[in-house]
Amino acid sequence: MWSCDLDDCDKPSVRKYGECILCDRHLCAKHLRAEYHKCPEWENEKLYDPAAREAERREITALLDRINISALLSRASVLRNGMPCATPQPLQYDRSQRSSVMGGMNYHIEIRFDDGVSWLARIRRVNGTSPPSDLRAHIMRSEVATLMFLGKTKVPAPKVFDYNLDEEENPVGVGYILMEKMSGQSLRWSMPSAEQRRKVMSQLADIYSELQAFSFDSMGSLDQPGTGHIGSFARESLTDYRDSQMLPLGPFTSSRGYYIASIQLTLDLIMREECFTPQAIDAYLIHRFLLDLLLDNTFCPSRNDGQFYLRHADNKGDHLLVDDEYNITGIVDWEWAHTDTKSAAFNSPIMLLPVGDFYDGKNELGEDELVFAQLLEEKGQGELAQIVREGRVLHRFEFCCGYDLADWEGFLGLFQGLRRILDVDGELDWEAWREKALAKYRDDDGLKELVIRHR
Repeated sequence: MWSCDLDDCDKPSVRKYGECILCDRHLCAKHLRAEYHKCPEWENEKLYDPAAREAERREITALLDRINISALLSRASVLRNGMPCATPQPLQYDRSQRSSVMGGMNYHIEIRFDDGVSWLARIRRVNGTSPPSDLRAHIMRSEVATLMFLGKTKVPAPKVFDYNLDEEENPVGVGYILMEKMSGQSLRWSMPSAEQRRKVMSQLADIYSELQAFSFDSMGSLDQPGTGHIGSFARESLTDYRDSQMLPLGPFTSSRGYYIASIQLTLDLIMREECFTPQAIDAYLIHRFLLDLLLDNTFCPSRNDGQFYLRHADNKGDHLLVDDEYNITGIVDWEWAHTDTKSAAFNSPIMLLPVGDFYDGKNELGEDELVFAQLLEEKGQGELAQIVREGRVLHRFEFCCGYDLADWEGFLGLFQGLRRILDVDGELDWEAWREKALAKYRDDDGLKELVIRHR
């Protein structure tokens, strides 16, 4: 369990559902309760936002202070046979440049060579919401392995030139990946016209066709750079810690085994007060129900051929780089990528979902999904087209697993939509379903303990 060492915290820290960037730690149960109950201490955004910005400034400044930029530039120059290089701007925190150099988990330094070539140094951010160093290294190693594998395909992904994940015995001072800086801008799916969207989706259909040509025997993450080896999942939410030992889930030979293990981990974390602490009973009932859907085969992904295929884990649109003509120039952010069943790997990207209807619990496909399926069919990928057309139940199930209950209204629509599409108590509203679930699981030892604990 990741710890919170604030002197006045009387509860274990939580690993999910909120983070306290002000105290630079995982949000402890004390602060989590305050946020969920709208404690006046945090209600005033005029006070919170400047404090959050200051916390970010401290974090990034501390990170940049650890980087030996001379060693980094020297290493890059050596890799290009002595070609001189430099950073185009000073290595300092500049909030106006935030979106171009920093994401939620990584910081990027551009390295520009004298011949005009540009690379990026991708460096993992380190703050209170970061996982331990061994897990950070596991995630970065998996990303390197994934990018190296993609280099053997026609998928436009960044090339990796070098990496060093050692955060201590490393002349640069931090773990890093040196990779190609790809041209283009991040796609904002709400901006293009219908014709421009169709152009992007046509290219995505070609990428699906390419990835379908490469299959794996198990479900997990690539973990040995330069090979096709599949190991355990490289993701915080799929990793447990016991006695300071990292215990990532996987690999698996079936999606059913994966879903059961991941849901059971969530149930265990709920019992250990490491996640869902403000709504522990509700979260337990939800995930106990999801587990039953698997155990009695009510939820059973279709169109699986016993093989697994590489899947981008965050396909909401900004992972695509496009030029002014909406040609895809690159696909980035392969952190957390993993192999998955054919049904999951080739389901429609999240960016194509009709967001309003989806969160309202409606299960009809959106116009973009239908166009995408048509394009796949026109390219001779009838099976992948059918996967997209049948993909709503899988979207629903995956969204409900581990969903952030802080977005309660959003969750209610998602959860009822899942029950409707599976025809399991779909007519019940939340309160009626909760009452029925409490009765159904009244003999469950975990639920009984939670009820006593939260009286």
